[in-house]
Amino acid sequence: MTQQAERTRRIPLSRDRVLTAAVVLADKVGIEALSMRRLALELGVVPMALYKHVANKEELLDGMVDALVSEIDPPARDAGWKDAVRLRVLSARRALLRHPWARQVLESRTNKTPAVLGYMDSFIGMFLAGGFSVDLTHHVMHALGSRMWGFTQELFPEPAGGTAEGTADLPPEVQAAMFREMAERYPNILKVATSSAHEDSVVGQGCDDQFEFEFALDLLLEGFERLHRQHWTSMPKKTSTPAKP
Repeated sequence: MTQQAERTRRIPLSRDRVLTAAVVLADKVGIEALSMRRLALELGVVPMALYKHVANKEELLDGMVDALVSEIDPPARDAGWKDAVRLRVLSARRALLRHPWARQVLESRTNKTPAVLGYMDSFIGMFLAGGFSVDLTHHVMHALGSRMWGFTQELFPEPAGGTAEGTADLPPEVQAAMFREMAERYPNILKVATSSAHEDSVVGQGCDDQFEFEFALDLLLEGFERLHRQHWTSMPKKTSTPAKP
């Protein structure tokens, strides 16, 4: 046994240590390859030792989501509601991009842990603190959906320009024939899917995916602001009852 492995084995096992190791391992090998046995091997313990800290793999995944939540910045102080929401969503997205497994695990969770509920509660609190009604906030949260976690389902799963990249190994004449067929049968899809004129994003080096995420987020926030100023409500307006003669 190497000195590093011996030192690792001697560090007392704890729930935090198990979850930290699980996150690191999932980052390295992917969520599909993560197992209790492999995690135990990484920690230098027998698999049964893990079950003192997490009951099963589902609880391990819940804990990994909690670890992800801990990486998201708290609401910015002394900021208006729009800036606070935008900053927090982009912080969630940065955390998500650091961990390629995170989106898949988030989408699979049916159990909302206290950490997840706390994040959702404080997220709602940013709108309420900004003067939003409970009614409008309810609909705002539905509109945001998974965007509050930093992701959304993309219309085009491949990056812009991906069609050309996927056919790069084909002979030029085959590529030309494929694009001609696309242009004839689906001209509008081809125009949009191959468009990639985007500037750098506010989060590091921007890519099409990041640009589109922020573009949609800003549209939503501007729409929320407009409805808030108009004192919008989903409740039907009451009509006055004519007085009886």
